Parts: sequence; structure tokens; C-alpha cells
Amino acid sequence: MILNSSSLSLLLNYSSASSTSSSCRLREHFSLNGMYQKGDVILGGLFEVHYFTVFPELSFTSEPQQLYCEGFGFQQAQTMAFAVDEINRNPDLLPNITLGYQLYDNCQKLGVSLRAAMSLASGTEKEFFLDETCSGSPPVLGIVGDPGSTHSIAISSVLGLFRVPMVSHYATCSCLSDRGKYPSFFRTIPSDAFQVRAMIQILRRLGWTWVGLVFSDDDYGVHAARSFHSSLAESGGCVAYSQVLPKDNRPTELQRIVGEIKSSSARVVVVFSVEAYLLPLVDEVVVQNVKGLQWIASEAWSSSSVFHTPRLMPYLGGTLGIAIRRGEIPGLRDFLLSVRPNDQPDNNPGNNMVRQFWEAVFGCRLEPPAGWVEAGGDVCTGQEDLRDVETNYGDVSELRPEYSAYKAVYALAHALHDLLQCVPGRGPFSGHSCASLERLEPWQLVHYLERVKFTTGLGDRVSFDDNGDALAIYDIMNWAWLQDGTVQVENVGVMDESAPAGQELTLDEDRIFWNFESKKPPRSVCSESCPPGTRVARRKGEPVCCFDCISCAEGEVSNTTDSAKCSRCPEDFWSSPERDLCIPKKVEFLSYQEALGISLMTASLLGALICAVVLGIFTHYRNTPVVKANNSELSFLLLLSLKLCFLCSLLFIGRPRLWTCQLRHAAFGISFVLCVSCILVKTMVVLAVFRTSKPGGNSSLKWFGAGQQRGTVLVLTSFQAAICTAWLVSASPTPHKNTRYHNDKIVYECVVGSVAGFGALLGYIGLLAFLSFLLAFLARNLPDNFNEAKFITFSMLNFCAVWISFVPAYISSPGKYADAVEIFAILASSFGILVALFGPKCYIILLRPERNTKKALMGENKIFH
Repeated sequence: MILNSSSLSLLLNYSSASSTSSSCRLREHFSLNGMYQKGDVILGGLFEVHYFTVFPELSFTSEPQQLYCEGFGFQQAQTMAFAVDEINRNPDLLPNITLGYQLYDNCQKLGVSLRAAMSLASGTEKEFFLDETCSGSPPVLGIVGDPGSTHSIAISSVLGLFRVPMVSHYATCSCLSDRGKYPSFFRTIPSDAFQVRAMIQILRRLGWTWVGLVFSDDDYGVHAARSFHSSLAESGGCVAYSQVLPKDNRPTELQRIVGEIKSSSARVVVVFSVEAYLLPLVDEVVVQNVKGLQWIASEAWSSSSVFHTPRLMPYLGGTLGIAIRRGEIPGLRDFLLSVRPNDQPDNNPGNNMVRQFWEAVFGCRLEPPAGWVEAGGDVCTGQEDLRDVETNYGDVSELRPEYSAYKAVYALAHALHDLLQCVPGRGPFSGHSCASLERLEPWQLVHYLERVKFTTGLGDRVSFDDNGDALAIYDIMNWAWLQDGTVQVENVGVMDESAPAGQELTLDEDRIFWNFESKKPPRSVCSESCPPGTRVARRKGEPVCCFDCISCAEGEVSNTTDSAKCSRCPEDFWSSPERDLCIPKKVEFLSYQEALGISLMTASLLGALICAVVLGIFTHYRNTPVVKANNSELSFLLLLSLKLCFLCSLLFIGRPRLWTCQLRHAAFGISFVLCVSCILVKTMVVLAVFRTSKPGGNSSLKWFGAGQQRGTVLVLTSFQAAICTAWLVSASPTPHKNTRYHNDKIVYECVVGSVAGFGALLGYIGLLAFLSFLLAFLARNLPDNFNEAKFITFSMLNFCAVWISFVPAYISSPGKYADAVEIFAILASSFGILVALFGPKCYIILLRPERNTKKALMGENKIFH
């Protein structure tokens, strides 16, 4: 239900009439300080003209004296008067309508402010209720003010019931954005929610994550502190301490708060408070000599000049503050300096504000009381010149709350102008009707105020969002303490919420004055940032900003600052030494480029070359007794198989491929079986030859003719080929990336696929070698001058020793060294056979040709076949 202004007056009249007569008499003694100008439409105003309210002592034995106010700040109220006068002179805005105003001083007291607001809304000037004649100015259509958040909450809670529009120029509490509770409240100053976001942006830009918080014990301070807490936590920062300023300025409490600030490691202090509550704390800071702090000021005190004194600046110099947008109002200074007390109508008892101001500035009395002159007091003429006195009253260089009040007046005027431009039948109200000036209700003006949009002479856009908040734009201020002891407030940045995302804050850090010896911004962190390669480890029981930096484990990395966890590298990558980057793992295999690979390759090629040389020698001397006596055909086949044994070892060098893995063991197995088969057949031939020398032994040699020898070698080799084929078909060896040996390396190796197949291959070679060794051992003492049995025995003994030791060495060798062990075994056994069987023969052929005769070989009583 929406009540009209008449309903409000009747309600106030009924409430006041029920009060006791003593209360009525007390109210009669207190007159609101005000300023009035008549007009067709009246706008109300609530301002902090006096800074303090002095209450008389209550003796309860006599009627109390009237309370009074002290301190004077007249600029904001006069700015509203100027704006009204400027609008009345503007033919394009509200033509044929004269605006008037009724301004009241709230004395910074909620009771005074609430009473003034009720007087404005009910249409009375002097009394809280309507008198019998219903005299007084008509009810106001809207109110500019109150500047205090607590005052605005109380007033708008009541005025919102009647939809009386209230446009505050300085109340910033974010709680006032609740349209359910305050449906007719608007403001031309941004909400504290925006101010907090601006502070968070500054803290983030300068890297301050560990800050102290001090706030006043009122709606402004409490709501701002609550919003700051949550916003700072979301941005990754922490509040080191949170202290509430006492309203009664208790010295013990102030000492405790300053002691907390002094002992904290936080070097940045954020303060949400008005200057009246903050001044006692700053005095205690001076007493305890707490320097080296960076103060962050809310808009409530960032532009206050009361702190700009030589006594305080060693402690507050360099302060960064959020300030509402500074504006320029052409003509305001002349208007301020042209005010005269004689220009005010005397018949209105509420028009005493200018007179009080005049008397306060010039220290005189316009209507001196009895005995004033006799006591030496001055009498004002009303013609004194304000230009002759030094006050801040005429200073228009820092118009911040004044500019906000100026915009508030224009917002109400534009809303009223839009309302009067309504075309009948196209109106926004019931039946498409329009509002009329004669029967205008405040709630109708609220409808247009919600939609108002205009641009000031400075180009600033003014409009309200769905919560009644203005466009958020702040100046970032810095208190520069100059060498001559003066203070200069510099504008070092702008915070504009309407800017594109990420570009809201513009801060010129080079222009900021830092009140530190280093002339640089301080560090204010609980723990230094964890560099890449480490992760954050929270300290139990401490804020999230206090942590330790733990190095990432091997194989894990973090590539960002203050990483919450380390990420494991992909399978083929490993962490760098700094643990900040995943780098490809080193690849390890027996390479042709490394010394070990080159050595083994050289030995393999050397062995193959020696085989080729020996084969050439045997071919050249194939008709000599030594070659013939050695079974030349098997010797040639043996040399060929040895050459293959040497060359197959090259397959074990280089990066494993599928074909090399499959071929290396097959070639190795078949080559060695061919070699050992030749040796076995040679041994068997030696035994058969000597058996023929015995009676009845001729039949033994027929089983070992040339065809039978070739067939035996072929059959024995075919068995190995069959084993290799079955192995390759069932479970072929494949290349494999092994990471078990080294976490930071990839060892390329060939897995055998089938252990049984690999075992069968080696077992078959071992079986043939053992048979050769056994037969050769039996034939070692046969009476022949050229009996090969001894050399075969030695070569097979060497062969078996090498391959028996190969098994444990191969199993225990990781990666490329397993391949090196296998190559070494191949080379060692091959060289052993080559040297043992062909070394003595080459020695005779090349160096002792006199022994390369049939007679020399047969000797006396020797048999040669």
C-alpha cells in the first residue's frame, strides 16, 4: 500500500498529539537550523552544516537548556541553493516552474536528522506535527541528503513507506541498495560495494595481500568492513586484524588498537570511517610513534583537510584514498561569496542558517544580546565581505560531495521535467494517465527518477541502476608531503566501473608519493609468493595468506606463482631441475654416437674384417696341406658363420625398431647355431677319422662324408630356424619404452616377448656348444700332429664360460647396458672361436710356411687323411 503525503501528515499529527506535554515543551525550545526559499515546487535538503551537537547537562531539577551545534561547513547546503537558482534560470529545464527549497542542518545527530526529515515530509517547519492552522510550507516532493548512511537508513525506512524520493549525495552503505527495504532511496555517490571493489583493485595492482582493517562502529563502517572482508578473501587476500573504532574514544581501547597495528606484520591499513571517529586514533598513532604504514582511506576521509597538518603528515603522508568524482561548477564561487544575511527573509523562523554562518565567520553578532557590546563583542552589519577572510568556504578546487549534491538536485529536476512532459493518454500510470503538478504524489516522481538520464555540463552521465545506485566512478587520491611541509592532494588514478572488463582501474604509479625511505611501495604479505616449481602449503590455524612453499616432487611441476598443487608431467616428459617446466625425457639406447656404441661397433667390424681376411687367406692357400687338413669346406662355412656373428651384433646398436628387435635375436641365434654346428661336425669328423685307424673302423667314416657333413649342419641349423620362427610368430620381440630404471629417462629396449622362446634359442645354442665341448674334450689326446680337438676344446670352453656368465650379467644390467652385455658376449665368444681355431693355421700359413707340407703335418708314424 502506498500512502500519500496527506496520510503521512495525519499519521505524524496523531503520533505527536499522543506525546506528553513535557515532550511538547521540550520540542518547542529546539528550532531546527534551516534555510528556505519559496517556489512552486519545494525540494528538501539535509546537510551536515554543523559538525558537532552539544547536549546540555540534565539536572532533573529544572527545565533543560536547548541543545546547540558547533563547527560550520556551509558549502554543500549552498551548492544545493545554487543548483536550484541555476535551474530556475534555465529556460529549457522546468520552464514556467520555480523551484524552491527547504534545507535543514542535521548536526550529525540521528535524532535531529530524523526530525528534520519528518518536518520536510509532513510540511511543517518548526514543529514535528501539524498545528491547528496547518500553516507552513507545502510538503516537499523529494529530499537531497542525508549524507550519513545511518541517518539515511533510518529516514528512508520511514519515507519509503510513502514513496517519498530521497537522493543522497554522500550515503554509501551498500545496505541501502536493498530496494525491498528502501524503495524510494537513490544516490549520486557510488555504493560502498563499488568502493570496496576499487580498493581491492588497488591492493591487487600493488601486490598487497596482507592488510589491516579499521572501521567505525556505525552502519557505514560495519557494512563496508563486511563487504571488504568477503571481497578481499575472494581476491586471495587476507585481513591481518579487524578493529572497531570506539564511539566514546576510550583511551584504553585506542591504545589497544594502535598496539595491534604496531605489532602486526601488515604494512597496509584500510580505514572505513568518518574523520570524527578517526582523529582520536591518529592522535594515538602519533603518541606511540607508529610509522612505516601505508594508509588506505575510504571516501569518507580521503579528501579531509583536517589531517593535513605538520604533526600528522609524518605518519599519514603518502596515504592513498578513494574519493568521489571531483567536479567543476561554473559560477558557484561567486554565488558562495555573494551570500548576505540581509538577503534572507526574516519572517521565516527556519531561515537562520545564513545568519549563524555569518556570525561564525566574522566573530560578530547580527542581533547582539544584552551586554554583548559592553563585553567588547562586535556587531555585524551584514555588509562584510567574505573575500576578506581566509576560510575554506570559497575554495571550489575540490568539489566532491558538493558536486554530488549538485547532481542530486539536477536528478530531481530532470525527473520532474520528464514527468511534466507526459502526453495525456500515453502516460505510465493507470489508464495511461499522466501526473499533474496540482495533484502530484511523491511516488509518481519516483517512477521518473528511476528512469532519469542526463549529462552534466562537465560531460558526466547521471542515471540510476535498478538498486538506485549511480554510475560508479572514483578518483584515486594521494597525499603528497612536500619538502616545504605542505600537503598536496594528487589525483593519481581513476576507477570507472563502466569501463571494459580489466580496464576499470587506471593508476599512475610513477606519480604516487611513497612516505618511505626507499620511495617505493611497501611489501605487505604474510608469506612471499611461491615461485613456479613450488606449491602452497597452508599453515594450520592461520589465514590462507600465510603459507609455506614446498618444492614439487620429481616428475611434477607448477608453472604459475602461488600454485595450489603440482601437476604430474605426461608419460614422456619429466620435470626440469627448477620444477617449473615439463621437458622431454632423455632418451637412452645404445647409440652409434656414444663411446660405448662406437667401441662395440668397431670391434664388430674388426671381427668381420678379420674373418674376411682369414677367408681370403684360406681361399688363396686352399690347396696347401694346412687348409686341406682342416676340412676346408667346413672351415669356409665356419668363417662365414663367424662373420655373420660379428655383423649381427650391429643390430643391437641404434634405436630399437620393430624389425631390428625381431631380426637381432633371430640372426644371432641362427648365426651361432651355424657356427657351433660346424664345430660340432668338425669334432665328429676328427673322432671318425681316428676310429678308421683301428681294425674294423673303416665303416665309421662313411657316415661323415662331405654330403653328410653339409646335411648335418643344415639340419641342426634348421632346428634353430624353426625355434626362431615359432618365437616370432607367437610372441615377437618388440621395442619398448622403459621408465622403470630412471624416472627422468626413457630407455628404449627390445622386450623378448616370449621368455620361453628366448630361453629355447639360448638353450639350443648351449646344448650344441656343450656337445662340441664334450666331444672335443674326449678327442683332445688323439695321436695326431694336427689334431684340432684341443683347439675346439679351448674355444668351446671359452664359449660356454662367456655365455654362462652372460645370463646373470644380462639380467642385472639395465637398459642399454643389457644390449652391451649381449654384444660383448657375442664378440667374446666369436673372437674366442676365431682365434682358437684359425689363429694357429694362419700362423703356419703366413709365418711358418716350412711347416705347411704334408710331411711336416704327418710327421713320423702319423696318419693324414
